[in-house]
Amino acid sequence: MSLKTIFEQHPERRYIMFGGKGGLGKTTFSAATAYWLASQGKKVLVFSVDPQASLSDIFQKDIFGKGPVKIMENLWAQEIDADQHIKEYQNEIRQKILDMYGFDEVPEEIEQYIQAASAEPAMEESAIFDAVVDIVVGGNYDYYIYDLVPLGHALYYLSMAKVYDEWINKITKLREEMREYEEMVSRLKREKETEEDQILTELLYIRQRINASSSILTDKEKTSFFFVVIPEEMILLDTQKAAGLFAKFDVPISGYVVNRVVPRELLGQDIPPYLRNRIEMQDKYVKQIDEMLGSQVVSSVPELERDVTGLPMIEKLAGIMFGK
Repeated sequence: MSLKTIFEQHPERRYIMFGGKGGLGKTTFSAATAYWLASQGKKVLVFSVDPQASLSDIFQKDIFGKGPVKIMENLWAQEIDADQHIKEYQNEIRQKILDMYGFDEVPEEIEQYIQAASAEPAMEESAIFDAVVDIVVGGNYDYYIYDLVPLGHALYYLSMAKVYDEWINKITKLREEMREYEEMVSRLKREKETEEDQILTELLYIRQRINASSSILTDKEKTSFFFVVIPEEMILLDTQKAAGLFAKFDVPISGYVVNRVVPRELLGQDIPPYLRNRIEMQDKYVKQIDEMLGSQVVSSVPELERDVTGLPMIEKLAGIMFGK
C-alpha cells in the first residue's frame, strides 16, 4: 500500500507522525506531507516538538516560538519554544498559588522551589508535552503533522502519558479520600462543608489534558505513525528495536518510509568508485528492508541533488512521496 493510498483510504486519520533516528529526514517528510495535504484543500498544521527543529530552515521562514505561522494556502507551521512555555507555566503556577491561598505575592521559599523545579532536566519535555496538548486539543485543523523528536526522546515523551496518568490517579484517589474525611469532620463539628478542593480540581484537569493527548497518540482510528529509515545496518537495527518499544505503548505503526536511496541506474554511468561502492552496499540493505518490512514500506525516496529547503523542493519531494 502506498503512502497516498493510506491517506485516501483513511481520511479519518487526522494525526500524522514521522519518527526515527535524528537526521534521517523526519522534518522534510513532515513538511512535504503537510504541503501535499494542503494542496488537496485540507487545512493543515505541521509542528515540531524537537528542540533542534529545522522547520524554519525548510520553509525558509522564521517561525520559532511564534505560534502557527501561515506558509501558504491551507498550510501553517509551528516550532514550539520550550523555554517560553516553561516561563508561561511558571507564571501560571504563581497565579494559582496567589489565588488559592490569597497571598499578595508568592513567598520567597515557594519562588525558589518554582525556579529549582524549572531547572529539572525533564521540565523541557514536560513543557513540550503540555504545548502539544494545547495544539491538538484545539481542533482547529483538518490534519496535524507531528515532527517528532529522535527515537529515544520520543519513547520518553510517549511514556510520560502513562506515567503521569498513573501518578495522578493515585494522587487523585488520596485527595478524594482526604476530602471525604474532611467533610465528615466538618459535619461532626457542625461547620459548613469543606470548600471545593482546588488541588483535586487541578489534578483532574491535568489528567484530562494528558488523557486527551495520549489517547490521540494511541488511537488506531485517528492516528498514523510512520518510521523513517535509510538503507544502513545500524539504522535498521535501531528501528527494529524502537518499533518493538513503540508497540508496547500501543502506537499504531502505519508504515515505513525509506529515504536516501541512491538510484541504481547510476551504475550504468561513469561514476566515482565511492558512489559505486555505496550503491552496492545499499543494495544489500534495500534487500534486507524488503525481507524485513515488505509491504510495510509505503514510500521510497531517492537521494536528492540538494537539501529540501523552500517550497519548490518541498513540492518536488511531495511529488516523489505521493505521486504527481
